[in-house]
Amino acid sequence: MSRAAQAVDISVIIVNWNTKGFLEECLQSLATATHSLEVVVVDNHSSDGSPEMVRRQFPQVNLLCNESNVGFARGNNQGIRASTGRFVCLINSDARMLPGCLDALAAYLDANPEMGMAGPRVRNRDMTLQSTCRRFPHLWNNFCEAFALPRLFPHSSFFAGEHMFYFKHDRIIFPDVLVGCFIMARREAVDEFGMLDEAFFMYGEDIDWSMRCWKAGWKVAFFPGAEAVHHLGGSSKKDPVKYAVALQRARLQFWAKHYSRAANLGLAALLALENGIRWLANALSAALKTSRRADATGKMQRHAACLKALFVRSPA
Repeated sequence: MSRAAQAVDISVIIVNWNTKGFLEECLQSLATATHSLEVVVVDNHSSDGSPEMVRRQFPQVNLLCNESNVGFARGNNQGIRASTGRFVCLINSDARMLPGCLDALAAYLDANPEMGMAGPRVRNRDMTLQSTCRRFPHLWNNFCEAFALPRLFPHSSFFAGEHMFYFKHDRIIFPDVLVGCFIMARREAVDEFGMLDEAFFMYGEDIDWSMRCWKAGWKVAFFPGAEAVHHLGGSSKKDPVKYAVALQRARLQFWAKHYSRAANLGLAALLALENGIRWLANALSAALKTSRRADATGKMQRHAACLKALFVRSPA
């Protein structure tokens, strides 16, 4: 039989690395979906018992186990290749669906055939809103972020930076980028603009994917009629210094792929200035406020590591 003849409605792809508790919660939340569903979990060589938990509690899941951590983009692509659904839903292992989420997103995409991908409204664990809509990066919005202008002007779109924190996530919009914690894409569109770029090990692949979606003539939608909860940083909290450097590396990698050499030099200068100023600010905070010393010291370590990575490039 052809893939089209076998296809279910929604293929859920979850890449996991040592987030057993979150993964279990994520898989449990899928039970409310009424559309036909297949679930593929790609485990990146976890050591916390995640694969054993999936086999024991969710035998219907297609579990793919890697012998090493191959990264987020490559892991998702493995899942996409192993799936058959009309829609491909990439969900972080530390996210869970609220009732009706998958059904609402699939119904929205069915009703709007020009949409290549859509994302739900995402909430934090305490049910406050999480910003999942972004603009494509450019020097101005990165300048705004470097000098914390979004904090000074929280309701301004002009000073917002890449993240649209001013947006209340209360209506359908078509942002440049959907944050990659939860994206449902039309397989027909993915077949056209391609899967995730595996050159991105972690971070940046969602911006690149959204940009390629738009360039191929498909739209990207934020749809608040579907909701999920995202715990944020299920893996990254284990080593904040490592992941701060990985995030910066992904930013530089995206700019190198899509923008001019002059723009890349401008970004590198902004990153050096931003990390230097924030290191000094936290050093001052650590010296003057003993109650914040541990937090400030941790931030100093992250900014120092990012500064070093700008001038001493190491292999990914």
